[in-house]
Amino acid sequence: MNDSLFIDSFRDKQTILALSRQIKNIASKLPNKLHIMEVCGGHTHTLMRYGLGRLLPKNIEFIHGPGCPVCIMPKNRIDQAYDIACAQDTILLTLGDMMKVPGSRGSLQDARSNGKDVRFIYSPLQAIEIASKNPNKKIVFFAIGFETTTPMTASLLQRVYDLKIKNLFFHINHVLVPPPLEAILSHKDCQINALIAPSHVSVIAGAKIYQPILEHHQIPTVVSGFEPVDMMESILKLVLQVIHNEPKIEIQYSRIVNMEGNTKAQKLIEKFMTPREEFQWRGLGNIPHSALKLKEEYAYFDAEILFDGILSKTSVQDNKACRCGDILRGIARPPECKVFGRSCTPTNPLGSCMVSSEGACAAYYKYGEISS
Repeated sequence: MNDSLFIDSFRDKQTILALSRQIKNIASKLPNKLHIMEVCGGHTHTLMRYGLGRLLPKNIEFIHGPGCPVCIMPKNRIDQAYDIACAQDTILLTLGDMMKVPGSRGSLQDARSNGKDVRFIYSPLQAIEIASKNPNKKIVFFAIGFETTTPMTASLLQRVYDLKIKNLFFHINHVLVPPPLEAILSHKDCQINALIAPSHVSVIAGAKIYQPILEHHQIPTVVSGFEPVDMMESILKLVLQVIHNEPKIEIQYSRIVNMEGNTKAQKLIEKFMTPREEFQWRGLGNIPHSALKLKEEYAYFDAEILFDGILSKTSVQDNKACRCGDILRGIARPPECKVFGRSCTPTNPLGSCMVSSEGACAAYYKYGEISS
């Protein structure tokens, strides 16, 4: 099968325009303005890259959510990674985007420029090779991501456990989607009345994770794919839910998402990890049970315990000129930040929303002219 033909069918101009016309016709019946939060940064980039907002009526508006794991990482956690990188006989490993996120003393890229052994890896399993080649050093994997990437860390933990590797440790920063959504939707100033839920998260955790949010807030929810046709179909489904006053969870991305998710991956995560009491989200503050940590029986893998004596514990405020926090809460758009596109650019990011390729600021900077 020609893969490009499969992709092209989800970017077909005539299909997209037909969906646009259908949405415009039906949206005239909406009782109120529809404020849709697209939770995932990948969805934000699709909206911006293809200028989908220009194809929608004025009573449909998008609010960008906190679905970028790099963007929500607080400076304190970056500082802890920096502390570990500065420890003697230590190699710090992380995924690419984390290298550029600024902490209070600089980024991990700065630490590497200062001679520290900081490496970005493409797959967590590379950590095993690095550990085997450096038996006299402590190898620390700074693990990040939502439910999507957590199974990869759990799989690495299983391999390390099975192989009895003694010099590989984990600084766990895996976070969960439902708790921050609940916090945002419960805020007194929240205007969000529909959700486009993240699909890759749902592949692992299943669309069932949004059921408590639906029951509490009665908010229409659609799990969407990332292609333009996926997004337009999902918007149409949300409009129809509102008009018929039937809020529910729908799966537009049914080709890979179901209600239950990947139960094998879920069991592997549950074997090694458990929810933290709370976790500080950049721009959102402390949110209970919103992140994971290693279980006590695997504490000997825990870098937070091994390096406890040198790790920064103080909460660090963001740059006051940067409005990343407001953007992550959905109460501001990137162009409303005074430093956006001026002193804050992808090559010189002041805030995390500009650092990551999934960040809302990065999307506006790259595609702003297309979507306006």
